[in-house]
Amino acid sequence: MDDGLRVTDRWVVPAGELRERFSRSSGPGGQGVNTADSRVELSYDVANSPAVPDWLRPRALARLANRLVDGVLTIAASEHRAQLANREAARARMTALLREAAAPPPPARRATRPSRGAKERRLAEKKRQSQRKRDRRADDD
Repeated sequence: MDDGLRVTDRWVVPAGELRERFSRSSGPGGQGVNTADSRVELSYDVANSPAVPDWLRPRALARLANRLVDGVLTIAASEHRAQLANREAARARMTALLREAAAPPPPARRATRPSRGAKERRLAEKKRQSQRKRDRRADDD
């Protein structure tokens, strides 16, 4: 549990840079619900971490911008009753989020035009539809 998070081959978050907070989880739990601090909040300072490669930091900050508070990414996990299971779930979610933020941007879209056949099919369908509607009209003659 004390090892870091392997985000990519070049980016490993050391365990010392991760902060964990524990609190009481909501929901059912029986007699132990009032004493067990099973909810986990895992925090990582993306903006100031020396582990983030310099070339990757702007991309990660831009993609995580709506989730960051003062440059810190926080994940809360409370879906399990056991604290250890919630710790593992929080670490897995943190790794997935950071991996998604580090992914290269998708290739630029190449503009294409509809083919002549596609244009003709679209116009033919429009003519069929208008004829169908014309046929439904009652003649007032």
